[in-house]
Order: sequence, then C-alpha cells, then structure tokens
Amino acid sequence: MTTLNPSALSAHLARELAPLYVLHGNDPLLLTEAADAIRAAARGRGHTEREVLVVQTGFRWDELYLAAGNLSLFGAAKVVDLRIPGGKPGTDGAAALARYCQRLPEGVVTVVSLPQLDWKARKAAWFVALGSAGVTVELNAPPLERLPAWIAQRLKAQGQSAGREALAFMASHVEGNLLAAHQEIQKLGLLYPPGELSAAQVQDAVLDVARYDVDQLAQAMLAADPGRCARLLDGLKAEGVAAPLVLWVMATQVRTLAGLRAGLDRGEALAELLRAARVFDEARRVLIQRLLPRLSLTRLHDAVTHAAAIDRMVKGLARGDVWDEFLQLALRLTDKSPA
Repeated sequence: MTTLNPSALSAHLARELAPLYVLHGNDPLLLTEAADAIRAAARGRGHTEREVLVVQTGFRWDELYLAAGNLSLFGAAKVVDLRIPGGKPGTDGAAALARYCQRLPEGVVTVVSLPQLDWKARKAAWFVALGSAGVTVELNAPPLERLPAWIAQRLKAQGQSAGREALAFMASHVEGNLLAAHQEIQKLGLLYPPGELSAAQVQDAVLDVARYDVDQLAQAMLAADPGRCARLLDGLKAEGVAAPLVLWVMATQVRTLAGLRAGLDRGEALAELLRAARVFDEARRVLIQRLLPRLSLTRLHDAVTHAAAIDRMVKGLARGDVWDEFLQLALRLTDKSPA
C-alpha cells in the first residue's frame, strides 16, 4: 500500500502518474485541490477525456467498468472520477471495487473520492483493495494549533507573510472552514502587495467566518481549554444550533470520562478501558490521557448530575439559562485546580 502525505502529492505527480488514486478526508477544499492536481497531471500526460461517476441510491456498478473501458476511437486516455459521498459502497460496490482493483484498465487514471472514514471502513476489504492497488492520500483539515502554519504556507505561495499575532488572529476566525480560509488568503493577495502583512491589515480584511461545530466543542473540553469552550458555545448559540445536540455531545464526553475514571480507580488498564469505550481516534486518546489525572470521580459524578439538570431545562421541566449552564458544565472539566 502506498500512502502519501498531502504535502508530497505535487512532487509525486511530477515524477509519475499512478493508475489509481484514493482520496479521503474531512475537508472538501483539500479533497478538491488534490483531485484537481491529479487531473491536471493526467491531462499533461495525454489523459484528455474525463468521466465523472457519483455513487448514489440506485447507482449501477457496471457503469464503472463501462466508463473505464469506453475509450474514444482516437485512443485518447481518460480519467475516471468516481465519487462516493456517503463513504459506503454497499455490498455490490465493495465487490465491484475489489474486482476493479484486480485488473486496472490500461490508459485510465481512476480517482476515487471519499469522505472521512472511521477505523472500521479503513479495515474493510474494499478499502484495503483500493489502497493496495493505488496511491492513498488522507486529506484532513489541520487542527487549530497547526492552522497558523497552514495559513503561513498559503500566504508564502502568493508572495506574502504575516507575523505570529496576525496568523493566530486569522486562524481563530476561520477555524473549521478551510474554504473560507482559502478565500480570505486570496483576498489578502488582491488587497495588498507582496511582502509582510501587518496585524492591522489582516484584522481589517479577515471576516469572522469560523464554522463552529459540536465536534470542536468536544475537543476543546477534552483539551481543558475554557476560553475556546466559551467562544465555541457563543458561536453555536449564534448559529442557532439545537441545544439538545450540544447537550448530547457534552454529556457524552462527561459520561465517557466518568466511566474511564471509575475503571482507573478500580485498577484497570487505560488502554483496555479506552477500547471498551470505543475511543479509537488517536488525538482524542491523547487528550483524554492528559485530562484524566486531573479529574476525580467526585468531580465527574457532579458533572453527570449537572448534565442531567441541564436536560430538564432543555425539556422545559426546570428554569434556567441553558447556554450559561453549558459553559458552567464545560468549566467543571477545564478547571485546572485539583479536584
């Protein structure tokens, strides 16, 4: 299996062109840019035709074989662009992809685009077959701590730079939305000449386009970052995100941590407890391992009780400011004082 880091894709395409590329990840901008780069490299090598197939309900998998085998009378090579937006090809699709990988068609570059895949999908026979036959590239948005470096790299490509303060400001305002970040970077290129941008220039130009979502809130809670929790909760409230969804995410984190803390107090191994709790994401595992030593079972039981009280408010059975209570619940976990 050949797995490429996204930053190595350009150099790879300059050297060679594989018959199959598998793109998967959580960011539409990065997925689109990678697919565009592959198609451009293919055109440069004579693959002038392109056929797009989107796997939806009722999709007939023989269309893949027909598209790959239907070269023009003039012998032009082509690109088959297969998109599986749901991330699951189904039983027929899994079998078709495995057969397709056993004998990739000549004169065809196949690009398979998928969303972010969980650990189970990555171990599925169809995905393993794709990875074994081609080149796999995982394209995920950088987390907040790496976003300033990503922005700096994009600015450098258009002949601009910015200081740490300006990069941090920009990252905080485009967090969770790389497409918006890309647009803001392009706007800076239009507004200002090459060279270093001041913090004032960046602040004047950049809009507050962050896409706040509940997954980021869960991460901020586990990272014990109260400031970020407060900002994310304000954003979720402003965007009209349903309070029951926010409560479900927060309560899930609290219950998971309480179960892990109870297991540790019984002398059980954390690795086994994490597996039993189905915590498979490595970044989340690391955050939990850092947070748990500071949390007592008493504090976590209080947090579970607090979440239950908020649930009564959400259902209209008790009075209170739900969003203020969300913040107070987050602070129970992010408070760095001993408990």
